[in-house]
Amino acid sequence: MKFSQAFIPTLKETPAEAEVISHKLMLRAGMIRKLAAGVYTWLPLGLRVLKKVERIVRQEMDAAGALELLMPGVQPADLWQESGRWDHYGRELLRFIDRHEHAYCLAPTHEEVITDLIRREVRSYRDMPLNLYQIQTKFRDEIRPRFGVMRSREFIMKDAYSFDPDEDSSAASYKLMHDAYSAIFTRLGLDFAVVEADSGAIGGSFSHEFMVLADTGEDAIASCSCGWAANFEKAEVVLPEGEEPEPLREVERVDTPDAHTIEQVAALLQVETATLAKTLVYLADGKPVAAMVRGDRTLNEIKLKNLIGAAELELAPAAVIKEVTGGPVGFTGPMGLDIPVYADQELYRSGTLVVGANAPDAHLIGVHMTRDVAGAKRADLRIIEPGDPCPRCGGEPVFARGIEVGHIFRLGTKYSQALGADYLDAEGQSHPVIMGCYGIGITRIVAAAIEQGHDDWGVIFPLAIAPYSVSILPLAGDGEVFDTALKLYDDLTEAGLDVLLDDRDLRPGVKFKDADLIGVPLRVVVGAKGLKQGAVELKRRAGGEVEMVPVGQAAEYVARLANEGGAQPL
Repeated sequence: MKFSQAFIPTLKETPAEAEVISHKLMLRAGMIRKLAAGVYTWLPLGLRVLKKVERIVRQEMDAAGALELLMPGVQPADLWQESGRWDHYGRELLRFIDRHEHAYCLAPTHEEVITDLIRREVRSYRDMPLNLYQIQTKFRDEIRPRFGVMRSREFIMKDAYSFDPDEDSSAASYKLMHDAYSAIFTRLGLDFAVVEADSGAIGGSFSHEFMVLADTGEDAIASCSCGWAANFEKAEVVLPEGEEPEPLREVERVDTPDAHTIEQVAALLQVETATLAKTLVYLADGKPVAAMVRGDRTLNEIKLKNLIGAAELELAPAAVIKEVTGGPVGFTGPMGLDIPVYADQELYRSGTLVVGANAPDAHLIGVHMTRDVAGAKRADLRIIEPGDPCPRCGGEPVFARGIEVGHIFRLGTKYSQALGADYLDAEGQSHPVIMGCYGIGITRIVAAAIEQGHDDWGVIFPLAIAPYSVSILPLAGDGEVFDTALKLYDDLTEAGLDVLLDDRDLRPGVKFKDADLIGVPLRVVVGAKGLKQGAVELKRRAGGEVEMVPVGQAAEYVARLANEGGAQPL
């Protein structure tokens, strides 16, 4: 492609709307443009990257024996009502009524639709194992779409669904997808980790996330040398062995005027924050519940939500807190509450705690969980932290940040039972089909690759997904310089590479900046000075290495580098 004929509207300045680095660079590089909140147009440059990601995903899915199909993006409400998710899924499900007064939704995922297809078409164990996938646009009505395509409302996703007659076959299908995903992200040229994860609204017995590692990642993950890894939503907290201490003192009420926070109370009473227990009131599907963790810990809302079995969980407003506790925000405690109380297991390792007194400007000291909060349900409710042991081997986990780009689930019979997707075994007995679900965020991968690969000058794409593998920059618009650049362009294109020839009548500095900005991995500069020595300049975008290559060998050498790096032309 010649730059003069392309549509690559690069920007010198970062638009004010952009937050994270991928959002900034995708706008500046002319890859995307915003249409509405969380809804983006993919321009030709960005679309090339998307298509390359899609192709690798499709190739590995096909190699794993999955079969591609395409399902509707509009789904009838009755299917979701059958599965029980019409109300359970939450506000991200965009619902609407058609002219015939029938309820529909825009597809955020396709478990119901694919299960409906299977219950109509699969009759026998001989029809399985079966894995069907699609690459299609989804819509989730995010309450706060942000970070560009990282968390948008409309996005492209690869979703696959496996169908098996028994647990062993289902486990084999899951393993096959696990391996296929590992192959996909390896081929994409991304540094990634596989971690245990919460199944969320999709459901199922267990799941794994594939995380692109990046310092700017919105998800935190913990891992251990023994092979265990989990995101913070899922990571178990295992307490070192020890006996529960006896009560150290009787409960006593103390005045704590204007001490609303853990830090203020600890300073006033001259105690460590670890001796305090914070009690938080939530609305779980509209009903108030209380949850407790140590004052220096962070409550894991996903663990609480799963423990309760709630579809929606949110912190209660001040009016609700006043109604259920009798006291204002900042002085809530567990004693005397007439609502369910859930307490983190670590609180039971203290012989004395400080809690709110459910009254203005007052706290209770000397609280012992077993003695004084006997009705609480004990559970692992907090987020894992440095110093906590690995839940598998007891070793010391390491912590990193990542971006979720893939998620695989063992669904079991959650949807097949709800929707009546049954099959007959060899003896003619009927059983529900056992399912798995496997998603990859196609659009999110592009943003994640940029979060992982960038510098002060722009994007650093892996060769496998770069919009163009090679950019050629002639430093003159005619004569020997341009003729050499044009021949090199023709030779590399004929060799099967995606090449961008910057034939614009602009200063070299502008061309250099644009080439770095859009992330082309290999840059060839053709100038009069180099040609006098019979050479062109080759620069690798990642690392910045520069070398002079003889003109006669340049095409072959550059093509070899590109192919060895995994370049795949569109």
